[in-house]
Amino acid sequence: MRGEAGSGAGARRGTTIGALGIALLLGVTGTAIAVPPPPPNPSDSEINSSKADANAKAGDVGRLTNQLAQAESKLAQLNDDVELKMEEANKARVDAESAQDEAAQADRDAKSARTESDAAQATIDKARADLDKFAAASFQQGSTIGSVSAYLTANSPKELLGRAQMLDAVGGSRLNALDTMKRAQTDKSNKDATARKKLEIAQERKRAAEAAKHEADNAQSAAQHAQDTQATQNEKLEADKTNVEKQLFEAQQKVSGLQGQRQRYEDWKAQKAREDEERARQAALAASRPSPSQGGGGRPSSRPVQSAPAGASVEAAVQRALSQLGLPYAWGGGNTSGPTRGIRDGGVADRYGDYMKIGFDCSGLMIYAFAGVRALPHYSGYQYNAGRKVPLSQMRRGDMLFWGGSARGIHHVAMYLGNGQMVEAPQSGLRVRVAPVRYGGIMPYATRMIG
Repeated sequence: MRGEAGSGAGARRGTTIGALGIALLLGVTGTAIAVPPPPPNPSDSEINSSKADANAKAGDVGRLTNQLAQAESKLAQLNDDVELKMEEANKARVDAESAQDEAAQADRDAKSARTESDAAQATIDKARADLDKFAAASFQQGSTIGSVSAYLTANSPKELLGRAQMLDAVGGSRLNALDTMKRAQTDKSNKDATARKKLEIAQERKRAAEAAKHEADNAQSAAQHAQDTQATQNEKLEADKTNVEKQLFEAQQKVSGLQGQRQRYEDWKAQKAREDEERARQAALAASRPSPSQGGGGRPSSRPVQSAPAGASVEAAVQRALSQLGLPYAWGGGNTSGPTRGIRDGGVADRYGDYMKIGFDCSGLMIYAFAGVRALPHYSGYQYNAGRKVPLSQMRRGDMLFWGGSARGIHHVAMYLGNGQMVEAPQSGLRVRVAPVRYGGIMPYATRMIG
């Protein structure tokens, strides 16, 4: 059973190497040699408990990831709704301005109609005065149209004819004046009615347009409020997810640490067994010799030279990246020495204030991670070609993963950690995190910098 030697702290820290080893050491050299303690050996229950904790944290990360995906989808819909409401508000403003112009024009038309109406009224008043004057003069002189006295008082046929022609002309003029007055009255009434109608219609359109503008502005404000509320919820979910991801990483590190301790203990136990066997063999050889003079008095050391663990450079790069968990995303941030202040992009990054934050963008994090291996340019597209290409099916811990395509170009890079996880500086508003590998839009090859 694995872990049987590590069932307690005493077993993990004990200095006993076995009765046989001590007897051999004392028998061969006559002097007790100080033996280093064995490495820690975590128990099976400790390892299983840490695995269960890591699995629980992974489940929490998955649940929060799903919630965040749904929240981000809802936020995207709300963003679209805000844009639509903004355009509707723009339309309402344009309509209100047009209605205002129409109302102003109708008001000018009404004033013009009133001016023309006043002129028509003056014409009517003049025509009425002329008729009144004509009627009064005719009454005083007895010279109304058709009056017999106008003809009887004529001194000659020629004068009689002249008076008839004059009376006919004067009568026709006055009749024309009367007809003009009637037409002026009718025209005045029509213009007054038309001007009033136009003004009423224009004012109604103005009121409707202003109401529509007010409604559109309210709708835009409501949509913006809903978007802000959802964005706040997203930030909280992202913070919760980041916190649980950090706990997951710590739990995974604990599992890895315990498993590493177990493996080192097993390696030590195997090495110890080999050394015990070698000591026994050397003791047997020494006992079989007839006298010390027949052989050398020394015993060669059989301890192998320990070599550096494989993949140490890869692990160093991984640990450098993981050491920056929780730092803010800052567009243009990061170099070989660590996080730096972001820069302006004139768009999304500026909206999130990246130029005021100290952190990393995706390619900046890779520059820092691989600082001890190779200098990388601060552009993910160039980093894609900075190392050896390997198919995704062969990717391993420490490889760089990329997203993009030939049409748009590469737009994101992250470092693969193994077990379907990666470390990345995701985007403005978020922080350096460990996340599940996203396969949508991923490039078909990973880039290997080491090995």
